[in-house]
Amino acid sequence: MSEGHSWTFLSNHAHALMCIARDPDARVRDIAAAVGITERAVQRILRELEEAGVLVRERRGRRNHYVIEGHCPLRHPLEQHRTVNDLIKLVSSEE
Repeated sequence: MSEGHSWTFLSNHAHALMCIARDPDARVRDIAAAVGITERAVQRILRELEEAGVLVRERRGRRNHYVIEGHCPLRHPLEQHRTVNDLIKLVSSEE
């Protein structure tokens, strides 16, 4: 983030979700580095996304693999007419 910017339009939850959309096998360490938060914060966010039914964690050997439940509606009343897939498409679009 550039110097002088203290906020962004998307939450850390959305940023973590975008990391997982790009790499479903991403490690907590890698997500933390990309988002700019601690590993502990990422663990909390992933747990909250799982509890909300947005993520499903599958254990594969010593690693986790995440599946995004893209049909889930966004949580805020202003956005709940859109889904997680809509958000991912919007943010990951290269247009």
